Amino acid sequence: MSHALPRNTLIAHSKALEAAGMSIALVVRVPAPLKSIADQVIRSASSVPANLTEGHGRSGRDRMHHWRIAYGSAKEVDTHLRLLAQAGAIDKTKTTAALELFDEVRAMTWRLLHP
Repeated sequence: MSHALPRNTLIAHSKALEAAGMSIALVVRVPAPLKSIADQVIRSASSVPANLTEGHGRSGRDRMHHWRIAYGSAKEVDTHLRLLAQAGAIDKTKTTAALELFDEVRAMTWRLLHP
């Protein structure tokens, strides 16, 4: 019996899960004065794969609505991660890797929104 989680068929979702996991791991130990920004990273990063999946299960305008939210959340997490990295609160090398993954997710999501 395999202990692997079942895969979602949407490639953007898999990349979004990876990017969100990296981002959340980056911000779990952010200093108290910046904790509200770290909390926002967690919310926006987790919103991306959640909305990609929900949109994947919908149709028409409802599908596009969720994919637009995923795209916007991916842009939002980008800004928050850059801010925390500039403040020296998180590792810049790991931040760059997460940002690159979110950039790929945004590109894929853009293509979903503009076939």
